[in-house]
Amino acid sequence: MNTQSTLQDLRQLHLYGMENSYYQHLQTNHLGQTTTDEFLAYLVEAEKTDRNTKRTQRLLKQAHFKLEAHVSEIDYHAQRELDKNMFIRLTSLDFIRQKENIIITGPSGTGKTFLATALGYVACTTGLKCIYGALHRIMAQLILSKKEERYLNKIRAIAKMDLLILDDFGLHPIKPEYRQILMDIIDDRFNIKSTIICSQLPVKAWHELIGEPTVADAILDRIIHNAHRIELKGESMRKRKINQLKKSNK
Repeated sequence: MNTQSTLQDLRQLHLYGMENSYYQHLQTNHLGQTTTDEFLAYLVEAEKTDRNTKRTQRLLKQAHFKLEAHVSEIDYHAQRELDKNMFIRLTSLDFIRQKENIIITGPSGTGKTFLATALGYVACTTGLKCIYGALHRIMAQLILSKKEERYLNKIRAIAKMDLLILDDFGLHPIKPEYRQILMDIIDDRFNIKSTIICSQLPVKAWHELIGEPTVADAILDRIIHNAHRIELKGESMRKRKINQLKKSNK
């Protein structure tokens, strides 16, 4: 048997996980220590792991997260008033399967983006498509796409995402030309896909923020009534980490 030819065939078939594992077995002389069934199962598992890893990397890249966030790194200190049991349940992603939304509110620096992104990371690792963006930036991109006659394609692409994370909701005024775009996004996802919205403003201030009462009613009706709410309290997490670092350096 020509092992180099076998490795080349695996590479040409794009079975890179199998190729790498087969090569490692050749290097360590473990081939004679496993049965044919065991070795085949090992190669198949290696290929499966390799494909899942590459898929996750691709999905994370496509999501355009602005930071790396993992559930294991979340701080549940009391001042924050973050219900650990509730958040852990959200990491099961049942809210996505049930087409529900999440609203995360709280002062600047309390970790809203981190929580949303951590859920986005979980979604990507399970093979779901996610996209993250600050609301004003997404709006600006869609306004530009209208001028370039790509608006419908952009909206459809957003609608296909299993999870949409809209950050900084209310950080900038919602211009009149943004209202209908926001309505298009939310309406396309209503009872079909899930959306996470992060905002410094409490939900009760959103109606005034959106402006036009009829449009505001329609948008909020589609967001709020099937949404899990997380209301963060306490000091800025950034400030907290800086203070902890100062104490540890004394």
